[in-house]
Amino acid sequence: MIKIASSLILLLAAAAVLTAQTPSATPTGTPAVKAPAAPPAAPHTSLKVGQAAPDFTLPSTAVGADGKTLRFKLSDFKGKKNVVLAFYVLAFTGG
Repeated sequence: MIKIASSLILLLAAAAVLTAQTPSATPTGTPAVKAPAAPPAAPHTSLKVGQAAPDFTLPSTAVGADGKTLRFKLSDFKGKKNVVLAFYVLAFTGG
């Protein structure tokens, strides 16, 4: 179940990224906006390459047998599965 849920999340994130990167036609009469000269700076983080991520808990959209929303904890997968966590800012918010 977790494997299917994580695969679905990864697939949806990849589809959202591809959709966001598809160029759209500019309307007539509107000047095209130039791309920025340099990519934005990476956000500051206290994690270093190779360092373990801190433990965290995320809610799921799936509902358990008791009717409550499932919650996934990073430490539940330690030593059992590889974890890929993808974020897409403002995904599915219409904004």
